[in-house]
Amino acid sequence: MIYAVNMIKRAITKKILEHYKQYPIISLIGPRQSGKTTLAKTIFPKKPYVNLEDIESREFALNDPKGFLAQYDNGAIIDEIQRVPELMSYIQVIADEKKKNGLYILTGSQNFLLMEKISQSLAGRTAIFKLFPFSSRELFLAKIKFKEAEIDSSLFKGFYPKLFDKKIDTVGYYANYIQTYVERDVRLIKNISNLSSFKRFLNLCAARTGQLLNVSSLAEDCGINHKTAQSWLSILEASFIIYLLRPHYKNYNKRVIKMPKIYFYDTGLLCSLLGLTDEKQLKGHYLKGNIFESFVVSEFIKYKHNRGAEPNVYFWRNKMGNEIDLLIETADKLIPIEIKSGQTITSDYFKGLNYYNNLSQGNPKDSYVIYGGSLKQQRSGGNIFGWKHLRDGIGKILKLY
Repeated sequence: MIYAVNMIKRAITKKILEHYKQYPIISLIGPRQSGKTTLAKTIFPKKPYVNLEDIESREFALNDPKGFLAQYDNGAIIDEIQRVPELMSYIQVIADEKKKNGLYILTGSQNFLLMEKISQSLAGRTAIFKLFPFSSRELFLAKIKFKEAEIDSSLFKGFYPKLFDKKIDTVGYYANYIQTYVERDVRLIKNISNLSSFKRFLNLCAARTGQLLNVSSLAEDCGINHKTAQSWLSILEASFIIYLLRPHYKNYNKRVIKMPKIYFYDTGLLCSLLGLTDEKQLKGHYLKGNIFESFVVSEFIKYKHNRGAEPNVYFWRNKMGNEIDLLIETADKLIPIEIKSGQTITSDYFKGLNYYNNLSQGNPKDSYVIYGGSLKQQRSGGNIFGWKHLRDGIGKILKLY
């Protein structure tokens, strides 16, 4: 079924409108094709729109920035601002002179380039928001359903808006997405001479999703040095491909793991990088559990960003192998969450929670298992949430968030 993407309400809209009244500039960043342009045009339909991907507009902005901005005396939506980052200094001057809120809406796909310029030119003048592909709650509220009993179709398709707007082959979409990302977006961030090595690096990262990130091992497998691997990881983070989940240090045992775990923001993209061409291949895949973890971690990250806040999410693991997949830090407590892709609940699902709660004197009532089934229950060892309940369950889990 095909849906009009601009009719799917984005959860971040409320926060953007609040800050639009308080700041002269709104900066909307996120991965390519996450819906930034559609959202900006939908929220601000009367604002003039200009896309700096257009060669003529870009040349005008580069060669005559004052003349370019003079066209938009009352502000505008300026798309792909990272293509002419120098423009931000001129926007700063206009914002200071006009002393008016709600002037410019700036969008861009490169966090690395944008954040550097924003911190230099627009500090204190802009509210920054990150827009990701759809969350399961956004799709649920728009009455868009996946197969209720089967998580595999959701993981395989992923959540990029275009897949819900047009009848597009999923495999072909992600193949083109990856090719465009590597050949164009990566070159904007850093001059990489060997793009085939970078593509191999990206595939190797996908094969490590949900695992502790050993940069030295990753570099060796890719045939590059440690410094290059670190640089390339920064690129993948900056362009919102991967998320490095940090370990929680405030623990009850100093013998903890201090390496981050690597996850992908979108499982459809992840499945493509793993070479999957059909959702049926997920059933027996050796990384099915890790892919499901990526989905759950991403849902929590989206939940926070959609409310205009940074996600304070972590994991916990000691050197004996005891682990909590996701640890949510609130003002007064830590909420442990175990993530299991299986559809049959067993006692092993609570093993990590029991260990952690005994160590931290935590309350099982504030502990959760999110799994690949459909039940929602409260048990003595913790609360059970089937995967589809994430669409309305995150708010309940994070009631003090």
